[in-house]
Amino acid sequence: MKAVVLAGGYATRLWPITRQRPKMFLPLGGTTVIERIYDELEGVDRIEEVYVSTNERFAPDFEAQLADGTYEKPQLSIEETRDEDEKLGVVGALAQLIDREDIDDDLLVIAGDNIFDFAIEDLLEHYERTDAPTIAAYDVGSPERATAYGVVELEDDRVVDFQEKTDEPPGTRVSIGCYVFPAETLELLPTYLEEGNDPDEPGWFVQWLQSREPTFAYTFDGTWFDIGTRESYLDAVAWTLDGDSHVADSATLEGASIGPNVHVMANATLVDTDVERSVIFPDVTLEATTVRRSIVDEGARLGAFDLHDAMIGAYTQLPGGPRT
Repeated sequence: MKAVVLAGGYATRLWPITRQRPKMFLPLGGTTVIERIYDELEGVDRIEEVYVSTNERFAPDFEAQLADGTYEKPQLSIEETRDEDEKLGVVGALAQLIDREDIDDDLLVIAGDNIFDFAIEDLLEHYERTDAPTIAAYDVGSPERATAYGVVELEDDRVVDFQEKTDEPPGTRVSIGCYVFPAETLELLPTYLEEGNDPDEPGWFVQWLQSREPTFAYTFDGTWFDIGTRESYLDAVAWTLDGDSHVADSATLEGASIGPNVHVMANATLVDTDVERSVIFPDVTLEATTVRRSIVDEGARLGAFDLHDAMIGAYTQLPGGPRT
């Protein structure tokens, strides 16, 4: 069996933080979003190779990360796009990768912005019992949240209905962007695309697929985060830190108050500053500033501001001025 980690998006909802970095490189305590997935896949013996599907723009970042790491399985597979307007869509990119890498094995497909706490091995054991397409599903607990995802209706563990991003979800259990496909199912991807179906969200393919052949779900009750917005990223950071704070040894704190669920990175300087539930990137300088539920990117300098529910881009300078 092989695996694909989908990491080809441009994460425009997290701009400016992700304008110059892959979303999957966002830090979570002492690791990153995608390294959590690498760590999990490294320990699964039945997975022989891991293809990291990314775009031409971010390929050098992934190359450098893998060169510096100790992972044995991941290798890059680069799609020919450089910006949002050129992207192939997730299903389109997956079909091209399968053709490009000549994959004819069963395939585990994981969205690279996923944070989950179930064991991949458990999902694969469930797949082996069904010997059919299998998705991971999670109960998000509210119809409002469910509207953003593919909603799954089950009888036992068989998918009997799948509705992608419906305004009136029939339930609250959703597909989380983690799929196992038999080799013969992958052969249907060109047919799906040739029929003019949506090339973007994998959920549309699952919706199309489950009406044609038996499809099953592995459900879990632990934790799942889809890192797509500032709020969801900060939720994942809070879960990782578990109410604590993580301050780099090289950070300078002078009269600073660090609340729960705060990550302050290397060489940041915080003077007379109050921070809660936020991420402060390296080399940031904050003076006489309050930061709540915000992300401040590398090298930014802020003075005399009240910052709430915000994302500040790299090297932004907002010194002095009234508190707003």
